[in-house]
Amino acid sequence: MEAADFMPSEADIAGIRHNIEAYEARRASAQKQVRWRVPLFVGLVIVFVGLIAWLFNSAADPNEQWLSTPHVFLYLGGFIVAVLLYFQALRPATRLQQSFRDTLLPIIFGFVRDVRYQHGVRPNSFDRMPRETVGAFNRQSFDDIISGRYEDFPFELYEAKLWEGSGKTETTAFKGVIVAFETIEPFPGTLVAARKAGKVVHFFRGMFANTMQELSSGVAELDATYEFRTDNVDAARPLVTGRLARALTWLGETWPYDQARVALSGSDGFLLMPRSKNFFELPDISVPVDYNTHVAPMIADLGAMLATAALVRKIGARDEAAE
Repeated sequence: MEAADFMPSEADIAGIRHNIEAYEARRASAQKQVRWRVPLFVGLVIVFVGLIAWLFNSAADPNEQWLSTPHVFLYLGGFIVAVLLYFQALRPATRLQQSFRDTLLPIIFGFVRDVRYQHGVRPNSFDRMPRETVGAFNRQSFDDIISGRYEDFPFELYEAKLWEGSGKTETTAFKGVIVAFETIEPFPGTLVAARKAGKVVHFFRGMFANTMQELSSGVAELDATYEFRTDNVDAARPLVTGRLARALTWLGETWPYDQARVALSGSDGFLLMPRSKNFFELPDISVPVDYNTHVAPMIADLGAMLATAALVRKIGARDEAAE
């Protein structure tokens, strides 16, 4: 399984470039509008406030000019109006920026069939993810969500931050990308490969997940960093010592950011790939979008994620189905 298997074809890339060019024309037009709208809108406020202040001064006592009560209210009102008009002047750019991801991400991932983009909503698969995969958290937020199908591989991929507490006491349980998918063969229970917890976390995890038993993969490097837990030891053992161990070893060699996690629960599979940077990060509206600089690395990361998820899908499959 290679990430290149999930990359767009030359024809798809040509289509992506064409659509980016069309978007760039809209972006450039919005930028031109902003260049004249901002000085015009704000300038009109300054001229108006200056004119009214001059009229106040012509009728006011010389000792009260510029700092009298009417002047203070005038300046305050002028400042508020200037701020409102400033944002109004930016509307062509902000309106385009608000639709930036809605427009561009489906274009970028247009090689994925039935692609759907959402932002800031709770993913459909999230509640089915075994909590043992990430440990304790009581707060969550979701950013960009991409779902679709690549050939016979349906998936839901989303950015998530899971944490507990707030402020200085905040503890992040996970921040990165979660890929949810349907396994080829259902696993009869739950199997989790999570980051090895410290002694305190391990103790409390055991208290609240006493139905889960620990397993060893037999691979020293994996057992030193991963904690394998399951509620079906007999079904999990051949996977933990076989395909799952090989998949995690391959993932450690191909995903350079942080330790990934895997969970299987019935027909649901989950691949959690930590990353501090926004995976779907795109340049500011003022920066031209370049395929090689901004888009190709994102597609390469998506290809790596889909390739890894496709490999994880095969972990519990019969030999003939996994080939």
